[in-house]
Amino acid sequence: MTATGLRQRLEELYFGSDRRARRFRYGLIVFDIVTIAVFLVSSVAGEAWWMIPLDLVIALALLADLVARTWIEKERLRHLMSLSTAADLVVIVSLLLPFFVENLAFLRIARALRLLRSYHLLRDLRTDSPWFRRHEDVIQRTVNLCVFIFIVTSFVYVTQHLINPKIATYVDALYFTITTLTTTGFGDITLEGAAGRILAVIIMVVGVGLFLHLLQAIFRPPKVRQECPDCGLLVHDIDAVHCKHCGKLLHIETEGAV
Repeated sequence: MTATGLRQRLEELYFGSDRRARRFRYGLIVFDIVTIAVFLVSSVAGEAWWMIPLDLVIALALLADLVARTWIEKERLRHLMSLSTAADLVVIVSLLLPFFVENLAFLRIARALRLLRSYHLLRDLRTDSPWFRRHEDVIQRTVNLCVFIFIVTSFVYVTQHLINPKIATYVDALYFTITTLTTTGFGDITLEGAAGRILAVIIMVVGVGLFLHLLQAIFRPPKVRQECPDCGLLVHDIDAVHCKHCGKLLHIETEGAV
């Protein structure tokens, strides 16, 4: 196969709309879920001999994907300067350098977040799943909440599990994170060291607010999806009476004043 033919095939897989292209992109999502699962398993497996070879395989696959995406991009410089590319590079470095793998492995979630935000993935889900179309907003907000909890828990775990006997596994870190974000604060697990206390302060000051905002977005969303029959505007304020784009009278079902 020539270089031109290979590039055309890659463009079809990454940007195409046929069934094979959609399956390929879904496969990328499954792969990213596997990378997250590897991180969770590594928190239990510790220094198992197979972790470094597995990380190397994942890193090479991510590198191949990054090279392929860069090759088929028409605006390569813009692609290389994007945050998603920077996230991929951080993930690859964290996997290729065993010395840093413990401290940087949690950043693998950045790649999954980028793909979950991908226009092509959302387009595929809207096309393939009527259930997703009906519940798209709730699904995306729930994913955002889970990603946020995962990232905060990962920070707690990678900074504490070597110095804090009370945070021996990822589950311990998750327990501390949830009790802190929900302001329950049982006090049976605390973060140790100056860095741990600073992290706890950041979680309490910044994390709690973000956590409550994400919860509110799920259970009391500020916007509602209802297409305007005249101009086609899809998203409106939950208490809107008229379409703010064309002024058409809307009939948004509500349960009364909130």
